[in-house]
Amino acid sequence: MKDIKKFKGTGVAIVTPFKNDTSIDFAALGRVVNHVINGGVNYIVVMGTTGESVTLTKDEKKAIISYVVEVTDNRVPLVIGIGGNSTQEVINCIRQSNLSGVDGILSVAPYYNKPNQKGLFLHFKAIATCSPVPVIIYNVPGRTCSNISADTCIELANECENIVAIKEASGDIAQIMKIMKGKPENFSMISGDDMMTIPIIALGGSGIISVLANAFPAATSELVSNALKSNYKSARDVQLRYLEIIELLFIDGNPSGVKAMLSIMNICQNNLRLPLVPVNRTIYTRIQKAIEEVNKS
Repeated sequence: MKDIKKFKGTGVAIVTPFKNDTSIDFAALGRVVNHVINGGVNYIVVMGTTGESVTLTKDEKKAIISYVVEVTDNRVPLVIGIGGNSTQEVINCIRQSNLSGVDGILSVAPYYNKPNQKGLFLHFKAIATCSPVPVIIYNVPGRTCSNISADTCIELANECENIVAIKEASGDIAQIMKIMKGKPENFSMISGDDMMTIPIIALGGSGIISVLANAFPAATSELVSNALKSNYKSARDVQLRYLEIIELLFIDGNPSGVKAMLSIMNICQNNLRLPLVPVNRTIYTRIQKAIEEVNKS
């Protein structure tokens, strides 16, 4: 029986803080973890897109997993990102990772080589077969140039016991509705876009894996909790209050926007690894003003 309760509510795809020399700032990483847990998030996702996973070495990834497991200390479930465009390499990474204290894997659709739907199905089936923990598949066509269709998602949900959810960031409401209509009951739909949280929950989704929650975990948790209780007016009030903040998260790239916010909050430094760079000065100033405004409201 699939265990989907661990991944309900507010998940947060945390950043990987860097020092000025771009080495990992573990002290700041600990501050981020404690900040989001104290803000009421339900689970943490580490080494996703927002965590700049593609610029981390294998040794750094192992160190991050070990450190976050220790700091989290079983207070909330932990999901780690392990994905790529080589199925065998993803399987190797899973087998070589110490998954003690890890509750699930988030695996993004293969990028660049643009597999067809059969290739996507077999890719995720192979990953699910080898993974000792539940798998959340991640559909984000804007980054991968490959879309996990509704039919493929439903087939994976029905045939692979270890695939428990999809993080959906296609922005295609028709596709999301098709998945909701055809999926088994023990398979979750998770929003992968802070702007789509309420619509996806209203369709029967289980929550969000959020970028916003890095900086504003309490507000994000309040929004999701209200939406899950069908208290949409309260959820909408929060969403609209943070509307500009959410836009600014992504206007000059992710995680550039949220790292600017966290630096303003003195949680981590505003450093990224190339090819990503910090937001430009104009956006940084807008972010400062937006934070001041939401803190007043």
